[in-house]
Amino acid sequence: MNRRSMSPPPMNGPRYNEFIQSPKVRVIDHEGENLGVMFTREAMEQAAEVGLDLVEVSPNADPPVAKFLDVGKYKYEAQKKANQARKTQKTQDIKEIKMRPNIDDHDYNTKMKNVHKFIGDGDKVKVTLRFRGRELSHGEIGMALLRRVAEDTAEEAKVESYPRMEGRQMLMVLSPK
Repeated sequence: MNRRSMSPPPMNGPRYNEFIQSPKVRVIDHEGENLGVMFTREAMEQAAEVGLDLVEVSPNADPPVAKFLDVGKYKYEAQKKANQARKTQKTQDIKEIKMRPNIDDHDYNTKMKNVHKFIGDGDKVKVTLRFRGRELSHGEIGMALLRRVAEDTAEEAKVESYPRMEGRQMLMVLSPK
């Protein structure tokens, strides 16, 4: 024989009406006026007279603060606000620029335009130098190139991770200031 637990069902969103567990709450009516501290049952009856629900808006206060609201509308507005916040939030991506140690000036300038654009957009830039064959024995050329990249972007970016070798490639990460 299965028994139901006596605890209230799990809530997503604020507690309202009979789900409010506190015996007393500070009540604010639908016009924004403070009605003071009263018993939860009494506050629920007053909310029902107006045709609204008693919604716990600040559960951690002492006593908890409850308002006369329409629960569905309150949840909808909260969801809409969360979606808007998520939409305006900027995530920081890592863009990668690949070069070779003996890169020509024009190619270097083209790559640097992209680096400046990415940093201007607020993204991190991972500069990768690929070594092939004998280039690997001349790591100082690659180090000089990455130093030049860091100097060219010094005004708008800082070096987050300094140049290091990983196998046949040298990596450096720049992030916006």
